[in-house]
Amino acid sequence: AGVAIPLVTSNRINTPEVGEQVLADGCADMVSLARPLLADPDFVAKARAGRSQDINTCIACNQACLDHAFKNELATCLVNPRAGRETVLLIRPSTQRKRYAVVGAGPAGLAAATTLAGRVHEAHLYESAAQVGGQFNMAKRIPGKEEFDETLRYFRRRIETTGVRLTLGRPVSAEELAEGSYDEIVLATGVTPRDPRIEGEQEFRAAGKLISYVDLLLRGAPAGRRVAVVGAGGIGFDVSEFLVSGGHSTTLDTEAWLREWGVADPAVARGGLGKPEITPAARQVYLLQRKAAPLGKGLGKTTGWIHRAQLKMKRVEMIGGVNYERIDARGLHVSFGERHEKPTLLEVDTIVLCAGQEPQRALAEPLQAKGAKVHLIGGADVAAELDAKRAIEQGTRLAASL
Repeated sequence: AGVAIPLVTSNRINTPEVGEQVLADGCADMVSLARPLLADPDFVAKARAGRSQDINTCIACNQACLDHAFKNELATCLVNPRAGRETVLLIRPSTQRKRYAVVGAGPAGLAAATTLAGRVHEAHLYESAAQVGGQFNMAKRIPGKEEFDETLRYFRRRIETTGVRLTLGRPVSAEELAEGSYDEIVLATGVTPRDPRIEGEQEFRAAGKLISYVDLLLRGAPAGRRVAVVGAGGIGFDVSEFLVSGGHSTTLDTEAWLREWGVADPAVARGGLGKPEITPAARQVYLLQRKAAPLGKGLGKTTGWIHRAQLKMKRVEMIGGVNYERIDARGLHVSFGERHEKPTLLEVDTIVLCAGQEPQRALAEPLQAKGAKVHLIGGADVAAELDAKRAIEQGTRLAASL
């Protein structure tokens, strides 16, 4: 006999279309949303009005909701910093229309420009690349982070609906900005990868064997079969996952994902627990860091274990306490500890640098010298580990205050 109790289901129902499909397929009688309503509290109203394209989609990053909750901090949302702060982070129409320039269309610049325009200001957004997105254009290439593109879709829509004046595909100079009669200028010009300057790196670089994470993820630089990733922060972990996946993301292949994580049919296997079928890694990867602490210690509380498990599954060698001694034709020479003990050669074809970032703020000084009022946000302000949560909140807060 069938069970007559109504069934409510949840998790990753982050668009009206997914919810409708769940109901149409008879998988549940009702759907439940949590994180998507932090990302956009008007989710249901927009869906009812046929405006799903205007929904700020939850990307399941967990960085500001669950990670905060488990640390006893205020739960909010990376893509919607007003969540949980609705009474203190107020975005109101301005009583005086002003003219602003925002330079850089990464997460910080997108948040600032669209918030300014939404407050009825005239906002000009300049981006030297051919598309908006900044670091998100790299993040969305990482297995499991494909939905980051939804945030860019949302911001592109916001640019249209708020009337931001977007200029793509060329850098803007301090002279042009100074002559633009802007009341204030916001620099969201982001970061550039830091070069740790390892002895002997010039020949490897000249041969295309020493590259940055930007070269790999954004510019399509090739990587060999044996790769050393220098730097084991969030970027290093993302790059390692990209390298071992070989271009095939099981996140986009349900059957492959179920096999790899050992998720079986509960009707066949007790509790749905099956035996993982691990696909061999596309490359041998060494993930290295200077700190002797466990690798991945600084990753998000709710998702860090997944990244560590994924790399362990793919036999990535995660090594801490490393000194980068030199690079030669054979590969990367490392040692360990303060005494530089146990010299070791890692015979690699490619070295990918993920060793931090430097702020790009070259426009600040010449603009200030010309008397312009300048604000720095995002990576241009603090070039720490890439932090979209801080960038979007900072851009939104600044724009709400101007």
